[in-house]
Amino acid sequence: MTKLTRTKILAAIVMGLTGPQTLHANQQQYSASEIENTIIGRRIYLAVPFGGEFPLNYRRDGRVDGTGEALGLGRFAKPSDTGKWWIDGNRLCQKFTSWYKGEPMCFVLERVGANTLKWTRNNGQTGTARIGKSL
Repeated sequence: MTKLTRTKILAAIVMGLTGPQTLHANQQQYSASEIENTIIGRRIYLAVPFGGEFPLNYRRDGRVDGTGEALGLGRFAKPSDTGKWWIDGNRLCQKFTSWYKGEPMCFVLERVGANTLKWTRNNGQTGTARIGKSL
């Protein structure tokens, strides 16, 4: 398997690409303070296309980390990584050490349900995630 193929597989898994999402009438974009109060300090579970979830931990000290070991990511790429998160306007941004070649990315988050959100990455990719318990 080529490095490019492994990178594409990792990208699809890590970001939980599920294709275009249906907009719900009750969706509401998270503000910066809502991101801080609802997302930060929690584990967020990204939905992955083949079923299952990919956990990311948004720690209060500005670190974000995740592991795809339970999903078998070690066969394709580095199964875990750490980085940093920050809030820019009303977007949640993150930059990992090695995932995505360490390039920063930002997301608009929209409330879909009590513990479900839709994310839209600055490149247009979308997906869903479940908000877990506090870390």
